[in-house]
Amino acid sequence: MRITDYKSDHHCKYSLKVHLVWTPKYRRSVLISGVETRLEQIIREVAKEANVDILALTIMPDHVHVLADIPPSYGVHKFVKMAKGRSSRILRSEFIWLKSRLPTLWTHSYFCSSVGGGQQKAIKDYIENQKA
Repeated sequence: MRITDYKSDHHCKYSLKVHLVWTPKYRRSVLISGVETRLEQIIREVAKEANVDILALTIMPDHVHVLADIPPSYGVHKFVKMAKGRSSRILRSEFIWLKSRLPTLWTHSYFCSSVGGGQQKAIKDYIENQKA
């Protein structure tokens, strides 16, 4: 990694790339029929507001993969909480059928793994080729 690959946030330089995965409640295949497109918009809006760089994003019918570079001042948990919370509220109001399928859109849990050096390309390719 070159020094130019690092970002600055207030008083620190950082590179905090993480692979995130989360699922709908009961791992139901509800991220379909336009929900996935709207969900991507919402995740990207939250990321922009939080100064989070989305390096890869794929939405499957029953789970979401995100590779992101998250500022240490914002934090991984806060980003996931904002993305899941806002998307649940908006999607359940725009796609009424989600309310009848699930008591809440997302599970409380998520997967998170730090990604460094050579792993980044492999994880990015994995996420981008999920639908293939």
